[in-house]
Amino acid sequence: MSACLAIEESRRGDADPHPDWGSADLEPRALRTLLGSYPTGVAIVTTRAADGRPVGLTINSFASLSLEPPLVLWSLVNHSPSLAVFRDCVHFAIHVLPREHEALARRFANPAVADKFAELDLLVSPEGVPVLRGAVTTLVCANDHSRHTGDHLLVVGRVVRARSAPGTPLVFHAGRFTSLHPIEPGPGQPS
Repeated sequence: MSACLAIEESRRGDADPHPDWGSADLEPRALRTLLGSYPTGVAIVTTRAADGRPVGLTINSFASLSLEPPLVLWSLVNHSPSLAVFRDCVHFAIHVLPREHEALARRFANPAVADKFAELDLLVSPEGVPVLRGAVTTLVCANDHSRHTGDHLLVVGRVVRARSAPGTPLVFHAGRFTSLHPIEPGPGQPS
């Protein structure tokens, strides 16, 4: 019972009875800063709209979900103008970007850029999805299912084909783009 009262007191704005357990401030701005301490890869996801035009955007919410079957997961904020296109598409491609493609990541992240695909040399997958050249990894996925959760649409894709090339992936951390740096093997680590 006392634990329930302590929770109620902290919700009323009284002093947190458990300050050693971290902040209970979960306001979006504070939470965004906290989550920014976790480095993520940077990818561009592409598809075609029902009218045939290519659609794409930069994401850093991409993750592996399952190896058997091969599933990946990414998310898109509910107010995105591209939400319906990605929710309803049959296939999409995820491009894990190399560090040299920061400008491309910024281009696809900028809603003010009217034609993100202008002057790009695209490939087209057998599934009809626009594919960018130069990615470290490209996964063409069947749109397995999607679901609204919180303020995002979670999209699960079943990988149907994959390509890879050598390169150092682009990373997003603490609100900025960066990249991975090789770590020298220490004693007892494989080289």
